[in-house]
Amino acid sequence: MQNDPLVARWEVSDELWAVIEPLLPKQERFRHPGCKRIDDRKTLQRVLFVLYTGIQWEFLPQELGFGSGPTCWRRLAEWQRAGVWEELQRVLLDRLRAADRLDFSRATIDASHVQAKRGRGSPKVGPSPVDRARPGSKHHVLTDACGTPLRVSLTGGHRNDITQLLPLVDGLPPVRGKRGRPRRKPRTSYADRGYDHDIYCRRLRERGITPKIARRGEPHGSGLG
Repeated sequence: MQNDPLVARWEVSDELWAVIEPLLPKQERFRHPGCKRIDDRKTLQRVLFVLYTGIQWEFLPQELGFGSGPTCWRRLAEWQRAGVWEELQRVLLDRLRAADRLDFSRATIDASHVQAKRGRGSPKVGPSPVDRARPGSKHHVLTDACGTPLRVSLTGGHRNDITQLLPLVDGLPPVRGKRGRPRRKPRTSYADRGYDHDIYCRRLRERGITPKIARRGEPHGSGLG
């Protein structure tokens, strides 16, 4: 988040906070509010600390001045329900396009599996076909030609990669930042053999996107996997 190596990765700069703060839900003020609400900026830094280190919420170090882990978790859930992260991504994509740092000439779609330590009853968790049926989830990502994430989804580990191809493409928000019509889709889409289905290739072409997908049964060498 910062270029200075002496600055912790979870610290939120003034520049970034100026972007995030207007997106956070406003809290009503009462005459007798009880305990004072923990500062949003500090709470966000606590959330980033947990995500960066992988530490469990209940073990958030008190000596760092981060406060209660459960409080941070509840604030994160509150922001998630309010759609803060989707709105933040839209704002950042607009800024990147305005700075000519997005390349819609091609996009890449892929997925990765992560083991689930908790939440085994969640629809976002399922038996992994590549990890001896251990419970896990899949992160599905659509990036631009520079590797910038454009859209992300989460499913159970048992879901086929191809099921998220069209939802990722169709879920791409209109990216503004320049005069004229916003960009809503890449010109070309690259993917590995897991996405080699004729019907989905046709669906991409119907959307004006040229599929560049590795074919099953053909030798490697395309670089598509």
